[in-house]
Amino acid sequence: MAKNIAIYKASIDNEELNQIRSVLESKNDLSKVIEFEESIKKFIGAKYAIAAATSTAAIHLALSAIKLKRGDKILMSVNSFVNLPEVVRHFDAEPIFIDINMEDMNIDVNKFEEALASNDSKKLRGAIITFVAGQSPDLDRIYDIAKKYGIILIEDCRSSLGAIYKGKKVGNLRADMTIFSTNPSNSKYAISRSGIIVTNNEDIAARAKLLRTHALTTTYDSYGNLDYVYDVVDIGHKYDLSELDAAYALAQLNKTEKFIKRRKEIAKLYERRLSDVKHITVLDHNDEHIFTQFIIKISRNRDAFARALKERGVSTGLNYIPLHLLSYYKTKYSIKITAFSNALNNYQQILSLPMYAGLSDEEVNYVCDQVISVASEWI
Repeated sequence: MAKNIAIYKASIDNEELNQIRSVLESKNDLSKVIEFEESIKKFIGAKYAIAAATSTAAIHLALSAIKLKRGDKILMSVNSFVNLPEVVRHFDAEPIFIDINMEDMNIDVNKFEEALASNDSKKLRGAIITFVAGQSPDLDRIYDIAKKYGIILIEDCRSSLGAIYKGKKVGNLRADMTIFSTNPSNSKYAISRSGIIVTNNEDIAARAKLLRTHALTTTYDSYGNLDYVYDVVDIGHKYDLSELDAAYALAQLNKTEKFIKRRKEIAKLYERRLSDVKHITVLDHNDEHIFTQFIIKISRNRDAFARALKERGVSTGLNYIPLHLLSYYKTKYSIKITAFSNALNNYQQILSLPMYAGLSDEEVNYVCDQVISVASEWI
């Protein structure tokens, strides 16, 4: 019997309902936003956490906190989601793309350092480092390079909450800021969205918190209403997280380790079933990979392979389409398709299979059956 398996679904139960119900019934005096921020700090081990409406809002807020200006430059992997260069462009600043390594599809650290070594502009302010699919890049080298060249380092861990690097939680290492979300999906129909900035820098945290709500300086009553006298001290945003979204995010946060454990089980099942399948390459990974995506490579004609799976009820995705292939950036910066050869070669083969904690073994095996079936007919 044919199934219909999404690339991602939120995994929810009574915990989310109870958290949301407590907000609607006003059973708790404590703000869920504050509770969420405190829980994130405890979970990561960092000093400060600033919740935002979305992970994109959190990145925009982070760049506002460092006072990014027109003409400033921010390095990033060309294999990042579009929200990174998008927020940089909203400052009329410039994203500088770096190619990837072929092993884990994260930023090529050698090319990252080369870009900084050849830079002769004081406008190069920092870098945003993406963790692809939940696997950490070579952070020790990246931290050392960022320190050597005096740039600000922001970790894009929107899809890597709970990631570990050499036994320590990402977000409490050596980056200036780390961006997380309890929702790793890009779905336009997401149940809830949340973003959060984690940092050990008091000045950055204070400025991000100020700018999060219009840079208002005021007091609030017990219901969160503005005092009748208030002031505005900067150009801010409306990026604060709602109580309902915070309640949902808190319930999801409490299950993070459970979600990671289940995704690792799913990844092992995928690996066991697909490792020796003709036309399919299962990627190597380290033991700390948390598998927010499960990415394979198709030897040829990936798009047709994806269409064949879709016809059999299996949705797939691309993590990610290289930024220089997207119309706006390709045209804006006149970038040749071959400018980032590793990212281009990788993009032509990658395919993300369904991955979320709610997948049953039966559903995972169904996905594997369809992949094997399509591959057996592949020329």
